[in-house]
Amino acid sequence: MAPWTNWAGTEAADPRHVVTPTTTEQVVQEVERAIAQRTTVKMAGTGHSFTGISAPVDTMLRPDRLAGIVSVDRDAMTVTALAGTPLHVLNAQLGRLGLSLHNMGDIEEQTLAGATSTGTHGTGGTVASLSAQIAAFSMVTGRGEEVHASPSSHPTLFEAGRIGLGALGVLTEITLHVEPLFALQAHERPMSWDTALSTYDEMTREHHHVDVYWFPHTDRVMTKVNDRLAELDDLRPLSRWRHWLDDELLSNTVFGMITSLGTRAPATIPRLNQVSGRALSERSYSDIAHRVFTSPRRVRFKEMEYALPREAGLEALREVRRVIDASSWRIGFPVEIRSTPADDIALSTSSGRASMYLAFHVPVRADHTDYFAGVEDVLRAFDGRPHWGKMHTLAADDLAKLYPRYDEFLTLRDELDPDRVFTNPYLRRVLGD
Repeated sequence: MAPWTNWAGTEAADPRHVVTPTTTEQVVQEVERAIAQRTTVKMAGTGHSFTGISAPVDTMLRPDRLAGIVSVDRDAMTVTALAGTPLHVLNAQLGRLGLSLHNMGDIEEQTLAGATSTGTHGTGGTVASLSAQIAAFSMVTGRGEEVHASPSSHPTLFEAGRIGLGALGVLTEITLHVEPLFALQAHERPMSWDTALSTYDEMTREHHHVDVYWFPHTDRVMTKVNDRLAELDDLRPLSRWRHWLDDELLSNTVFGMITSLGTRAPATIPRLNQVSGRALSERSYSDIAHRVFTSPRRVRFKEMEYALPREAGLEALREVRRVIDASSWRIGFPVEIRSTPADDIALSTSSGRASMYLAFHVPVRADHTDYFAGVEDVLRAFDGRPHWGKMHTLAADDLAKLYPRYDEFLTLRDELDPDRVFTNPYLRRVLGD
């Protein structure tokens, strides 16, 4: 049996059993077996987390056959899908139904369960994370019981379980709030560092979604603003040629070659970043929402991301740049900057506060240790909360200070998984035993 590894190769496991369930009853059977044998169960997803949050120890459940939309309620404007549905499948099926998600992140390879359990988010909007768009969900708990949670049924579980880290149960179905199919107008353009930071607040006030990329060792910044269109008529998507040139050749193939060169010869990275920053040109296009939100990511990398209080975000970014400029690090990937509204989910990185997210990347074969550690020190000084699915060094004692409802989550975990059927080394680190 081949070992399990995640997408970035940062985590690996060698589960004793691999099961591909087709029904909730089969999930219940595997959980009951684990309880009886005092072992563990983990639904592994597609491995797009950079942490070991989904790493299986004893039994790995594969999500492949728990996929697809199972019901649509057009009066309530909700859609229920099996939890193993990949986001790209969900988006395609929603599109055929004339429906859209309000917001999403920039990749669509994760499963619905994995993306919501780790707090995957986009930028802007009235809600940013997929978890905050959940209307209800069903899971199999560590007692082997199937539970349906919503604001009116098991509300305590609903409030906390929308970002459950895989620690409360195995998600089987998720009901999402949806909207009529809509389109976005995207405008991408380069800016200087000073212009981008001085106008960032203005951009986030005036546009629905704002994403900013800074190229370290340069003053070059790329901004992307997306705005909702009132009509679906007269869309102007990228031509196949422009999509291939910009998003496949330049952003993936050529960028992959540049990062590979930088990994082998770090001294070239500042100059390469100058070239990369200047190679990106202004462009505008419009398309169905999920085609604008998401982009192909074929260059593999490692990532750390922290959510900071929104009002402190730009100050933290400036401090990060000061630390990078004063160091000997050579950083070949852009730093990504996004902002989100507050939400009400217990372990959401935006729980109770509007946030700015700063994301840091290195090529998958590069050593991230000093860079991530040095930046993490800065972010922790600003009360940053690490993304659950991305690399960080915090443990339970650290995280308890960052989340006012942390103990509430632990109490719920004790109730739903008293035997720790769903634990693994990562969960023991961030939640304790």
